[in-house]
Parts: sequence; C-alpha cells; structure tokens
Amino acid sequence: MDNYRMIAKTLYGFESILAKELLDLGALDIKEGNRMVSFAGDKGFMYKANLCLRTAIKILKPYESFRVNSEQELYDNIKKLPWEKFLADDGSLAIDSAVHSEIFTHSQYVALKSKDAIVDRFREKFGKRPDVDLDFPDLRINIHIENNFCNVSFDSSGDSLHKRGYRTATNIAPINEVLAAGMLLMSGWDGQCDFLDPMCGSGTIPIEAAMIACNIPPNLNRKEFAFEKWNDWDEDLYEKIEESAMKKVRDFHFKIKGYDKAPSAIMKAKDNVKNANLSDFIDIEQRSFFESEKQKEGYLHMLFNPPYGERLEIDIEDFYGKIGDTLKQNYPGTHAWFIATNFEAIKSVGLRASRKIKLYNGPLEARLLKYVLYEGSKKKSKQENN
Repeated sequence: MDNYRMIAKTLYGFESILAKELLDLGALDIKEGNRMVSFAGDKGFMYKANLCLRTAIKILKPYESFRVNSEQELYDNIKKLPWEKFLADDGSLAIDSAVHSEIFTHSQYVALKSKDAIVDRFREKFGKRPDVDLDFPDLRINIHIENNFCNVSFDSSGDSLHKRGYRTATNIAPINEVLAAGMLLMSGWDGQCDFLDPMCGSGTIPIEAAMIACNIPPNLNRKEFAFEKWNDWDEDLYEKIEESAMKKVRDFHFKIKGYDKAPSAIMKAKDNVKNANLSDFIDIEQRSFFESEKQKEGYLHMLFNPPYGERLEIDIEDFYGKIGDTLKQNYPGTHAWFIATNFEAIKSVGLRASRKIKLYNGPLEARLLKYVLYEGSKKKSKQENN
C-alpha cells in the first residue's frame, strides 16, 4: 500500500506529545503545527492511528487544496471534484468547516456552500443527490480555509476521538478524555508506581491512566470510525491492526485509585471503569481528599482536575488552600499534578509549583501544575539521594 500524508488534530499544548506518539507508532515524515501534527503512512497506519493515538481528536486524509478568493470560486472548485468516486448518489454526507479568513468569516456558511456544490454535481450528473446526515454519514468531509487557501480533507475518525466509548455516565463537569490522556503523558506517567486521582468525578483520569499503564489502545471500545463506511474499507486489515495492538498490552503491578466525596460520582465512575474492562486495575472509593492520607510508603503519582468554581459552587480560595494543606501534611513522597483555570486560586495552594504548563480546559485557559512533596524534609531527601 502507498503512503500518503495525513493530519492528526489535537488540543493546544499537546503537539509534541502527539508527535512522539506518532513516532512510537511508526509514522513517517512527522511535522508539528498549531494544534495538529502532519505525518505520512498507509491505509493500515490510518487505522492504527485512529485506534491507538491517545492525544489525537481527528485523523484527516487531505484530498485537494486550492486558492479561493470568493464564494463562487469555493463553489466551483468543490463542485468540479469527482465526489462520485467516494460517495453513492443515494448515500449521505456531513461537512465540518473551520475558517480563518477575511474573505470567509462564517464556518457554517462555508459548510453550506460546499454541501450545495457537492449535491448540485450529483443532481446534474445522476438526477439524484446524497442526503445530509450529521450523525452517521457515509462520508464526513472537512473544509479548512486559511486566508485564501482551502484544504479539503476526508475525516477518517467521525466522532471526535475523545469519545472513547467507555464513558456512559458523566458528572457535572467531566474532563475531556484526550485532555486527561495528554496531561498524564505530560506528567511522565508510565505505570511504574501507584497512582491516585483524589477528585475523580466520573473516573476519566484513572481510566486513561490504566490504559496508558497497560498499553491498551484508547479507542478499543469505540462503536465505529468513519473509515468503516469508506469504499476501500478493509475489515481484515483492521482486524490485523487491532490484533497486533492487543499483543502489545502489558501487565500492571501497581494500583490505581480514584476518590470522590459524592456518592453519585462514585456510581458513575464505577460504571465507566466496568465499561472499560479495567475493574482489575482501578479502585474507586467514596472519600474526601481532605480527610485522606497516603496509603503506602514509596513514590505516588497523583493527577487530578479539581473544581474551578465555574459550575460548582465552592469557596475557591478556601478549597485550594485545603488542597495545599492536604498535600503538604498527608502526602509525602508524592508528585502531585493538577489542572487549574482560576489563577488567583492557585496562589491559595501555599506551595511552590515546580512546573506550570499552559493548556486549555475547553475554552478556558488553564495551567497544569506540578508539586513535589518530599519524604521528610527537602534537605534530608537531597542528602539521601546524593
């Protein structure tokens, strides 16, 4: 099979992590961009990228590029492409669009104009036209306009790849699965110690941590990918890719725990852990972090997404002060990471962060913070390590 260029879209700040994931999977000619990484591979690699990448939200297969200086040019260029090679006249399509242009200022209008061009071509050629199906189309098309340059791509993923398929129940402010996986990889989590999410909500972070620890493909539980409806869909090849990925699953000899004080969150987290077939690796307990302490000696890796006062009513400064006190007093020998969007609240933690990494939690600018809690005094710890 021939190699071709593809684009993996991601969240802000995860470009280098995604590039490393692609390198580890065997991608060629990897180039980082803004919220995306381009690479080369064949059809089997496209299947593997969708199945195995933890920090990608879409895998696009570029189809055509051209300059556009008007709506009519966009319509004409889209209409002249041979869409009948990829889509039946009684099939269905959906178009996603993104624009960064002074000529085109509304992405929905670009999607509508592109749809009109495609269905007009079918109507003129065959007397019939494909339907629009926004949920389960036969072909999902991505139109991206940057200034006066238009890229037309096929979306091989369908639903965003953060929709892993294991999460049927969520709490009030669930964290995106790709964001959770990216933060875990950024924190250096590799499954070589115990792990705790002390405010686990519906269990996303512990589940992503377990899949990284065991090297389980993150999208194993998805119901479908868009490429399964393509004309060149090769089910035998996909099954070989999946079988090969499953052979790389490894044992995990430590424990992953999730705490939450809300009984409703605990029920949801346990359901999601069960859906992900990870009950052997994850313990979910109803417990307030502020009344907890480290369970065992030795290094503990902690990562969590505390409430940030947007949707949950809390005294934010008091809450973050308690986070700092609990870490300081009850969790020696721990590397604690958490994401925060309230920069004033961070000051209330009362500990110096050894790392601050800019990310976004949805539309909110955030910081991923690292706090190192030493066993005994910092000075003593350094002396023992020398």
